[in-house]
Amino acid sequence: MKFANIILIVGLLISCAFGVWHFFIPYQFHWYSYIPSAPREIIVSIDWINFFFSLFLTGNSLILLFFYKQIVAKEIFIFSFYGFLVFIWLTRVIITIIHPWSYDFMWAIQLFAFIIVFILLLFPFIWILFKVKKNH
Repeated sequence: MKFANIILIVGLLISCAFGVWHFFIPYQFHWYSYIPSAPREIIVSIDWINFFFSLFLTGNSLILLFFYKQIVAKEIFIFSFYGFLVFIWLTRVIITIIHPWSYDFMWAIQLFAFIIVFILLLFPFIWILFKVKKNH
């Protein structure tokens, strides 16, 4: 199904874009202005958590784009990484709903964006998971 393949690529590209964007979010939204008297250990730990999350999301999405054909072929190793990325986006949706910082317009936009990416990744995952390979 070509449609599922296109959605897979689009979902992975958007996931990668979120990862790249996340490298800049602390500076874009001036995170540290909200905690001006925080000890250096807190600032550094926030930086590290954000950096490694950004690196994971960007790197994993790029690796999956590179191994796109193996995902579609349902090769278990790379398909497992893809399944984990789908799970990460599901948890982003869930945590945004159950533990938000506030219920404002920005929250609604983020929730909507996370749901869209999750659906874009979930649909091809389910399609590939249940497709039957023809061996003859």
